[in-house]
Amino acid sequence: MEQTLERHSSRRQFLRAGLRVLSLGSLAALAGWLGASGRTALRRRFGCTICPVCDGADNCRLQRPGPPRVTTGKLVWQLDPARCVQCGRCATHCVLNPSAVKCVHVFALCGYCKLCFGYFQPGAETLTADAENQLCPAGAIRRRFVEEPYYEYTIDEQLCIGCGKCVKGCNAFGNGSLFLQVRHDRCVQCNECSIARHCPAQAFRRVPADRPYLIKGKETAGLPA
Repeated sequence: MEQTLERHSSRRQFLRAGLRVLSLGSLAALAGWLGASGRTALRRRFGCTICPVCDGADNCRLQRPGPPRVTTGKLVWQLDPARCVQCGRCATHCVLNPSAVKCVHVFALCGYCKLCFGYFQPGAETLTADAENQLCPAGAIRRRFVEEPYYEYTIDEQLCIGCGKCVKGCNAFGNGSLFLQVRHDRCVQCNECSIARHCPAQAFRRVPADRPYLIKGKETAGLPA
């Protein structure tokens, strides 16, 4: 009887040890197969515990904008400005921080207004570039005097967080020359876009990589990266 119990105990210990070895081997194989960039992407998506040999956030390629990460012939995610409702989720639900969604400006549509509703807070006491007068929470819009009464507005994409507040103001009271787009020098092209999954207007869709932008008045176009 005691010998039988000892055999069962030894068998359980053997199985536990075998499963432990298999688990560690599989994890190591997965880490090696993914490579450095793949491990980093998994870390960003699932957290620190997914990989025991993670590169660390300081070296994460997702935080370093570079050339477009897709090739001609593939499909990429884009935001349709005709369906966008400026809900703010582009700023909060992208896997990147700051978001890969940025405000873009079509100058051909702009009225070069002195009172730009995409730039100034509603009820701003003075039409100056003081921070308390600006609508953008990140200070990402630059205002430049052209000639009376015209001013030019440009977007600093390094500061833009994709919140859409300027877009909402421009669409409500202006010409709608400001709108949001996924910038493909930043986007990592997730199989399922996190923003698209949470978009209340279902404004995201896939477009050809060689025509990755949806511009008002045009079906698609290629903005400079």
